[in-house]
Amino acid sequence: MASTKTESSNRKLRVLIVDDCATIRLFNKMIVETTRRVVTQVVEDGKEAVDICKGGAVFDLILMDRNMPIMNGIQATKELREMGVTSMIVGVTDANTTSEKQEFMDAGLDDFYSKPLKLAAVQAFIQRIEKKL
Repeated sequence: MASTKTESSNRKLRVLIVDDCATIRLFNKMIVETTRRVVTQVVEDGKEAVDICKGGAVFDLILMDRNMPIMNGIQATKELREMGVTSMIVGVTDANTTSEKQEFMDAGLDDFYSKPLKLAAVQAFIQRIEKKL
């Protein structure tokens, strides 16, 4: 049986939060979960994000920090795209220069947002995803 538009719009979206800072992970998780239409998962670096996706996890939205140890957001985004991950990936970072932002976008981001993450931005990302469902 095919799912209806109502069924797909009522399902909770899966969001992966990737950041090496525990405070930022907690803050972003709280912001994202205020929408009440999401299920979140958090990881500490890009390698964990890649590994969890290799393990079969699927996300509608990945909020990716740029500067992390082990595997940074640029490397992780490139690898996720090479694996065929089609999730919306948004870089959420404090990158300061245009070239840093561009390098991150070129890795395969769908969008870029400067820290700190705000509820209005999360709601806009979720609306974009829901329009595609």
